[in-house]
Amino acid sequence: MNVLVVGGAGYIGSHCVRQLLATGHKPIVLDNLVYGHRDTVPEEVAFYPTNLGNEKEVGKILRKEKIELVMHFAAYAYVGESVTDPLKYYFNNVASTLHLLRCMIGSGVKKFVFSSTCATYGEPASMPIVETMPQAPINPYGQTKLDVENALKAFAHAYGLSFAAFRYFNAAGAAEDGSIGEHHDPETHLIPLAIDAAQGLRDPLKVFGNDYPTPDGTCLRDYVHVDDLSRAHIAVFEKLATPGTALFYNLGTGKPTSVLEVIQAVEKVLGKPVPRTAAPRRAGDPPELYADSTKAKTELGWEPQFTDIESIVATAWKWHEVNPKGFAK
Repeated sequence: MNVLVVGGAGYIGSHCVRQLLATGHKPIVLDNLVYGHRDTVPEEVAFYPTNLGNEKEVGKILRKEKIELVMHFAAYAYVGESVTDPLKYYFNNVASTLHLLRCMIGSGVKKFVFSSTCATYGEPASMPIVETMPQAPINPYGQTKLDVENALKAFAHAYGLSFAAFRYFNAAGAAEDGSIGEHHDPETHLIPLAIDAAQGLRDPLKVFGNDYPTPDGTCLRDYVHVDDLSRAHIAVFEKLATPGTALFYNLGTGKPTSVLEVIQAVEKVLGKPVPRTAAPRRAGDPPELYADSTKAKTELGWEPQFTDIESIVATAWKWHEVNPKGFAK
């Protein structure tokens, strides 16, 4: 299948490109490189440095490459920034996505796989989180993702668009062969921050809150390997054959891991201590967030291959050890 991977030079998108190649599909990458890295795109993959707002150019790409399905990873995803600059998030995450969808519908491309987030649930009343729980985002980032989900439901009804929206938990890790990994600027994810702190490449790691009602006082989160996320995106293809199909799936391991447990895993894998300091809780950080991914497992036959935090950290370290400064811009 010819698959346009929007945001295919970013963290999750670039890993999905490699999974598509490995399973015999033909990925084509569209990325404006605001946060993506050109180095992540394999030489044999067609690359278009285009903005989604350029409907004329996007339409040309869809037709020229005979695109059959679009995967969309091109969102801004810094929660704090979404609070201080919501316009940036609504224009990119919502308006740009609507431009893309209008191009798709106009070009007759009716299959769409959307990168959503567990942030659409806000602060759930109970754990684990299932797809039928109320969605009440507590920040603009989560709200923009929910807004797109709602638009997709309307488009499925009106235009016969078939889509799957995957609500991720904490994406983590790197390609098993060490070819690509995680590099954000600024970096906000715990595992790369802890690895950098252990190597002396940044200040001691800040642990936000050590007095939560959890076994060790730090937040519990669900860390799911980036390649496992990618495999789910491909597993859903056959479910999108019927026009108007609307699917929603949680993607997580279902295993909560604390901040301290992640730090301990980094220390074990690297054989070095992670310097750290205690910091106050961050506003809006729930004590625990983890998934019930039974629906994805049952309907897609999806099973995470990385089920413990140490194995996830080991893949991250394999890339970071060789690329301590990340990708070149």
